[in-house]
Amino acid sequence: MSEFTRPAQETLEAAREYADAKADELKLQVAKGLSESVTKIIVILVLVLVASTFLLVLSFGLILLLGQLMGGNYALAALLVALVIAIILAVLYFCRDKLFKNTFVPVFVKLFFPLDDDKAEEESEVQGDSNP
Repeated sequence: MSEFTRPAQETLEAAREYADAKADELKLQVAKGLSESVTKIIVILVLVLVASTFLLVLSFGLILLLGQLMGGNYALAALLVALVIAIILAVLYFCRDKLFKNTFVPVFVKLFFPLDDDKAEEESEVQGDSNP
């Protein structure tokens, strides 16, 4: 009986090993995608923080400059700067789909779902490394 069941057991063991290897590959792809995404998010947050600080200082300087040009009317200068910032924010809000969705969605799709061309290149590199 063991002669008849041995091929089935070997096939079952090979299938288990294959499933484990595929699960490990999926885990590695998810970890790679998540780490790249988190890195990009951190970089974006740092850039936004620096840009916000720069814009705050620039706005304050512009308020002081406009206030002096208006004869000491710093309140009106602050309102003018706030109006300019509000206009810029409104333009960004109405163009958000073009600016953000069309930019970030393809990046995340590429991170989590690599193209078949990328897989083919990776496989050819691995095969090329194994051949002496």
